[in-house]
Formats: sequence, structure tokens, C-alpha cells
Amino acid sequence: MKKSIALVAHDNRKKDLVEWVKHNRLQLQGHRFFATGTTGRLILQVLDDVTLLKSGPLGGDQQLGALIAEEKIDFMIFFWDPMASQPHDVDVKALLRMTVLYNVPTACNRSSADFLITSPLFTDDTYKPAKKDYTPYLGRLVDGLGV
Repeated sequence: MKKSIALVAHDNRKKDLVEWVKHNRLQLQGHRFFATGTTGRLILQVLDDVTLLKSGPLGGDQQLGALIAEEKIDFMIFFWDPMASQPHDVDVKALLRMTVLYNVPTACNRSSADFLITSPLFTDDTYKPAKKDYTPYLGRLVDGLGV
């Protein structure tokens, strides 16, 4: 079954992500990809079927977060740079929050990305990640008023 995989990398990690994609090209072939900005254009040199989103700081992280909320992303590979401050740190945090909220398997470095795509669950069409029921949150009282 074709998976939808988000590919994201901060500037200092783009080269690492492209190398990882090249190294794992056979494992990744046949899936759909969504990538932000420059990362996407670089990945297009290696893989087909890449949907390009805006650059992260220009809204691409938020576009990707929306795709996650719409349950259109199965996995996310995000090579982020822990050593550099990003102008869009709040967007990055929001994006990572969405992956946790919607239980999207996420790899933030090469080792975890390797583990993710080599897991038997990566190709298991019957595996469905557990979904949290947010009904109690949606039905909560706000300032004494029902929602």
C-alpha cells in the first residue's frame, strides 16, 4: 500500500536528508511524498511523486500540519537542526505537536529514520496506528458554558 511520507529538513540538514533518501531510494519507491520548500526541490532530483509545499518559514510547516490533521500523512521524516535557532521555531514545535497529537510515526535523525522504514510495520497494510479519542476535550466546559 502506498504511504504518504512527509520529508522536511532544516538548511544544515538538507544534505543529510538527500543522502538518506538516495541511500534508501529502493525502500522509498512507490510511496507519495510531501516536502517543504527547498527540501522538496532537492528530493525531486531523487524521487518521483513529491508534492511541494511552501518553505517552512513561509507556511510550509503549517501546510504539513494541516495535512496531518486531515490524516493525509502516514509518516514524517524531519531532519531538524538542534544547534541552530530557526526563525520559525514556533511552527516547528506546532508541527511536531501535530505528529504527537495524531500519532504519526516521526523520525528526527538518520538512525530513527532507518529504524522507521525498516520496521515490518512500515510495509504492513493492516497496521493502523491507535487514534486517541478527543471527545472529552471537545465536550469540555469553557468558563461555565458548554461547547
